[in-house]
Amino acid sequence: MKFLVAAFAALAAQNVSSFSPSATVGRRMATSIRMAETALTQDELKKMVGYKAVDDYVKSGMVVGLGTGSTAYFAVERLGQKLESGELKDIVAIPTSVRTKEQAESLKIPLVTLDTHSKLDVAIDGADEVDPDLNLVKGGGGALLREKMVEVCADKFIVIVDESKLCDGLGPGFPLPVEITPFCHEHTIRTIAALPSCAGCDAILRMGSSSSNKPDGDEIAITDNGNYIVDLHFKEAIKDAPTMASELKNTVGVVDHGLFCGMTTAVIIAGSDGISVKEA
Repeated sequence: MKFLVAAFAALAAQNVSSFSPSATVGRRMATSIRMAETALTQDELKKMVGYKAVDDYVKSGMVVGLGTGSTAYFAVERLGQKLESGELKDIVAIPTSVRTKEQAESLKIPLVTLDTHSKLDVAIDGADEVDPDLNLVKGGGGALLREKMVEVCADKFIVIVDESKLCDGLGPGFPLPVEITPFCHEHTIRTIAALPSCAGCDAILRMGSSSSNKPDGDEIAITDNGNYIVDLHFKEAIKDAPTMASELKNTVGVVDHGLFCGMTTAVIIAGSDGISVKEA
């Protein structure tokens, strides 16, 4: 518990950016300090792992993949801080979404693309679920295609999560997103639902914002790439994630899916007992 209090004290001493995904973090600081001996908030846990990933895995001269989402946000923030202070130099980064690109630009992080830098030293991103074999479900925020394109090119892929994202089996705890082409999308959705590995799933077209799998609008959600997303809801754990990944990828009309199998180098986990690291 002393570790948690000390860790939070360090976080509280730092300025939280006004672009934080939780606008209430700053207003909660005083209250959270009093709560530190019992628990840290989810945003505080996310900040701990985001900062640690950059501190431990990013060195000067690297090409860095920048993930998307509320946890990856803090890794991008930390990278910007260390570049501004001069602690890191000669870094270039590849963002995995428009909103990550905008955040990185606001922090003056030099950006490139895979067209000029096909090999990355490290990529850092969050996950929606992590199973015991370090397979992941990603794409709740709608950036799964660009995330996978960037992260598969990295020598090291560091996943940052709070302990709520750990699970015994992928599927029931978080819908699996699949990015599909708009052309004949209803046909593609039926084809996906009929795959042997997807038997029993409810395939639901994402509506409203592409960055949320909760319906928040009447229009079909559009990704940064101009595609649609169908979220697969499972009542039971996925029995064979690599097989499902292969079947989905081989389905005509599917652009890519949110199963990230065999890609993880290490997972940094923030929980009630502090930070732990699980390596592949």
